[in-house]
Amino acid sequence: MRRIRCIIQYDGTNYVGWQVQPNGVSVQEKIEAALFKVVKEKVRIHGSGRTDSGVHARAQVAHFDTEAKMPADKLAIALNGFLPPDIRILYSEQAPDDFHARFSAKKKQYRYTIQLGAHADVFLRNTALHLHSVPDVALMDEAAKLCLGEHDFRSFMAVNTKMENTVRELYVSKWTQDGNLLHYDVEGNGFLYNMVRILVGTMLEIGRGRLPVSAMSAALLAADRTNAGATAPAHGLMLMRVCYPDFDTQEVLGRVL
Repeated sequence: MRRIRCIIQYDGTNYVGWQVQPNGVSVQEKIEAALFKVVKEKVRIHGSGRTDSGVHARAQVAHFDTEAKMPADKLAIALNGFLPPDIRILYSEQAPDDFHARFSAKKKQYRYTIQLGAHADVFLRNTALHLHSVPDVALMDEAAKLCLGEHDFRSFMAVNTKMENTVRELYVSKWTQDGNLLHYDVEGNGFLYNMVRILVGTMLEIGRGRLPVSAMSAALLAADRTNAGATAPAHGLMLMRVCYPDFDTQEVLGRVL
């Protein structure tokens, strides 16, 4: 039995998220169906984490175990032959037996993208939130910096989520502007369910003048979902990078693509 790890890219528009669910087609389901055709085994694939319905991944990491003899690096090519064009295995290799895509991860990086302008860009409709008016980006970035470090992010977790430990550490939390695009980049040792989208929704309310910057600190201290802002739409969010002690998707893709 070999453990294979891979880097996966997908447009989440047509899926209910990464994880198999009864209410629609998931990315995991599509990949497991392709695996069955390639390795002739019923295989369960484990991702570095769940992404919500409509959320995208530039570099999701997953692993699976197989008895198949096909060279590990050829599995990516073989799987892509059975996958739809909005899911691609970018890289595959044999991993140490104790590697786990979720539990071995040390940090992840997400990006939320907003497109500004009178009209929505047709080609960004699935990957960026469109706003007609320009929020105060300086205020949003000020609020973003308040999230750096270790905090209890319970206020930024979806209601009815069962999670005992809601403390996470953020290493990067910043807004940048590139022409008519705003990007929120956030990197941390882990994220709660809907955490990034609620952070973005809260900062957008700050940028629009509906909340003061101090509302971010107040929400962190309150540890209560009612103290944070709305949940930003899913389609603007993308998983960008996952890092492990021996494996960094950014480094690997920079080398092989």
